[in-house]
Amino acid sequence: MSSELSLDATTTSLAARSLGSRPYARVFVHGFAQTSRCMGPFGDLLAESDGLLAVDAPGHGRSVEHGEASIAQGAELLCATAGRTQYIGYSMGGRISLQAAITHSELVSSLVLIGATAGIEDQQELAQRREWDYQQAELLEQVGLDAFLQSWLDQPLFVGLPEGARFETERRTNTVEGLAASLRSAGTSSMSPLWDRLHLIQCPVLVLTGERDTRYCEVAEHLVAGIGSAATHEIIAGAGHAAHLEQPEATAAAVLKFQDPTEAPIQSPTDNNNA
Repeated sequence: MSSELSLDATTTSLAARSLGSRPYARVFVHGFAQTSRCMGPFGDLLAESDGLLAVDAPGHGRSVEHGEASIAQGAELLCATAGRTQYIGYSMGGRISLQAAITHSELVSSLVLIGATAGIEDQQELAQRREWDYQQAELLEQVGLDAFLQSWLDQPLFVGLPEGARFETERRTNTVEGLAASLRSAGTSSMSPLWDRLHLIQCPVLVLTGERDTRYCEVAEHLVAGIGSAATHEIIAGAGHAAHLEQPEATAAAVLKFQDPTEAPIQSPTDNNNA
């Protein structure tokens, strides 16, 4: 299924930067409270292979003005920025990329999801998650960015992150306003579940999870079942939720083995301050 891009007249793209000496063959979307500079060796390895476009997700980095964008609106912005290419998304970025693959199949040549979900269908779980998302936004506004980031990174989900992969300096380039808006507009509880639309995906899909991230390993199996034969699930040994940061070489190798992109993107990023 595909449809025309639908964007506000004043908002046409996300801030983005190109990595590598070759035209980009992949776009990467980071997770919540990160920026396009939170990739480390994983990004370097992909950029060395085919070139990589890294975007700042709505409400993050230099895309702070898009903080109130929903997951669906974020997907529109992402597609307008990246054009036709391979889409790679981690966690929140995975949800945006998954939405893009469903809404704009003509632009997503292949899809890689790292620690991502298609949303929450159970109403009780959804209500609990919505309360948590809003509590986190309020906490951020009350204690400020530095204290919030420390609390965020202290979650069990990120216990396996090496010190150099926490990207605390890069995360501090975000703003309270942008992140709080993102939590309320694009948190897991705010997205429309995509489980009943997974069959609409028309491209090859690789779902990656860390072996210690048992919850998302289970989610990945449901994703593969919903997408069908075009999808595969690979578990990264020795990794938790952020497999690409905890085991960058193994995760990059899995992406490169999955598919070597051969098609150039049909449009360049519309943001002029790539660097």
